[in-house]
Amino acid sequence: MPDNEIDETEDVWDDEEPEAEEQLEEPVERLRIKTNKRQEPLRIDKFLMHRLVGATRNKVQQAVQQGFVTVNGEAVKPNYRVRPEDEIVVLETRKYDSSEVIPEELPLEIAYEDDSVLIVNKHAGMVVHPGCGNYTGTLVNGLAWYLQKEHVDTTSLPRVGLVHRIDKDTSGLVVIAKTDAAMTDIAAQFKKHTVYRRYIALAWGDLPNDEGTIVAHIGRNLRFRKIMDAFPDGDYGKEAITHYKVLERFNYVTLIELRLETGRTHQIRVHMKLIGHPLFNDATYGGNRIVKGTVFAKYKQFVDNCFKLLPRHALHAKELGFTHPTTHQWIQFNSELPEDMQQVIDKWHAYTEGIAKK
Repeated sequence: MPDNEIDETEDVWDDEEPEAEEQLEEPVERLRIKTNKRQEPLRIDKFLMHRLVGATRNKVQQAVQQGFVTVNGEAVKPNYRVRPEDEIVVLETRKYDSSEVIPEELPLEIAYEDDSVLIVNKHAGMVVHPGCGNYTGTLVNGLAWYLQKEHVDTTSLPRVGLVHRIDKDTSGLVVIAKTDAAMTDIAAQFKKHTVYRRYIALAWGDLPNDEGTIVAHIGRNLRFRKIMDAFPDGDYGKEAITHYKVLERFNYVTLIELRLETGRTHQIRVHMKLIGHPLFNDATYGGNRIVKGTVFAKYKQFVDNCFKLLPRHALHAKELGFTHPTTHQWIQFNSELPEDMQQVIDKWHAYTEGIAKK
């Protein structure tokens, strides 16, 4: 394992948060209550605990902290006291049933395979797993067909052995377990923060420091439930820590590597937006417009051409390393930058050289 390793589990599945890096499910309304005119002041967590089947105070508090409870259209804190004629809405995210996977023959780039694990280099544009609005054409659908062809029994493997995930428009390496034992072992490595993963991204602006750390809680946006947001004061969401290092500067954009100390949904994208350097062409977090640069028409045309070459956010999961669940030897994989990202990086390199020669 590399000595300077910084582990990340931003995409590992657990009961705490969806990651990572994947399209967020549409929250649906579970409960709507309007209190009467005689409602006495009562903490929101206590109020809801007796009105939600199977709810505990801890679960209600977590839902409130994550923004799944609104009062009169606004998110509140767990110590909010319910008042007369408050309109309280409780949201939840639909959970996907892995038994619904439909095997499909899809093009998969297999980077490595043995009897225990499978490494896939996921192409940008492919959703990782079926969910609301994406029931076919996903990586899990393709894996179900591929492993079925290989006579691998996936009936007892959650999500067909997929241990972690990355966003639809993020490219790069993903590990799949082919046995129950491998699934348990690799999932434990993610939770122990011993999995090595390295991202490459193109971010807007000229970062002031060659390397740095971003610390800010991440949770669902308080108004727009399908995106995430940063909460530096820690009032909402969960702790998130991102380390970055500059690889090359192009005046108006910067090529960086990122490693995560925690694992939250859209962590890299949200943290880079927070510090004023959203990922290049990230439509969700403000990177699909000119953030830094000149007002000249030629520059605008140059950026528009780059957007056309790279019609997605510039983020690639480049390296992946972990202890093999059977041999117990460290294995590590590296993937080349996809053509769309490399072309845009080359264009910015040429653009910067052109400016330096003037």
